[in-house]
Amino acid sequence: MEGENGKKMKILCLHGFRTSGSFLKKQISKWDPSLFSKFDMDFLDGKYPAGGKSDIEGIFPPPYFEWFQFNKEFTEYTNLEECISYLCEYITANGPFDGFLGFSQGATLSALLIGYQAQGKLLKEHPPIKLFVSISGCKFRDPSICDVAYKEPIKAKSVHFIGDKDWLKLPSEELASAFQNPLIIRHPQGHTVPRLDEMATSQLQNWVEEVLSHRKVGISEYDKKLESEVNKSDAKVLEACNGVAQA
Repeated sequence: MEGENGKKMKILCLHGFRTSGSFLKKQISKWDPSLFSKFDMDFLDGKYPAGGKSDIEGIFPPPYFEWFQFNKEFTEYTNLEECISYLCEYITANGPFDGFLGFSQGATLSALLIGYQAQGKLLKEHPPIKLFVSISGCKFRDPSICDVAYKEPIKAKSVHFIGDKDWLKLPSEELASAFQNPLIIRHPQGHTVPRLDEMATSQLQNWVEEVLSHRKVGISEYDKKLESEVNKSDAKVLEACNGVAQA
């Protein structure tokens, strides 16, 4: 499905802590390639080089990145505002984006941006983010952030992958509850981008089809509105021409 400008719907993909955009791309490649074949997927690297050991050392080559830093309780954050500014600048310069896909820290950050935009805190000139794929994401725990980002149910169409053995299982469920009518896909694995069985693949495929169908309706409405505006403009030109002819 293509957007109003004839291009595929564009998805910004944010990786997990101390990994990279290239690694997230490899993780997602475990899924049926047809799932996101109708989207333009942009895998971005974090703003900051990894400040410590990465869990994927020896598994995937460096460099590794992180979006921001945090304390053990995940209640205090360093460089978060700088990271948000970095992402907003990137989104504005390279968008518009229709949605986000994120793993762990990337999913947590994506949900924050969507919630902030819905409350008019940022990306005011950017079209509303319409869809979100969350894998092992969670909410921020600072009340000053929560009171804004999750103030109201977030309306972006969302799907949340939650692992039975994930140490972020409960926080992931809490994040899903911040969205309006979220689809939750559970898997038996831990804190990872899971391999999808036939049922999970079917659930995600149906969700994608709903997104594309909704987008098609939106484009149709956009075309009708554009046609109406053109007809009004043509009528005004014709009226002006008739006025000149009668003068």
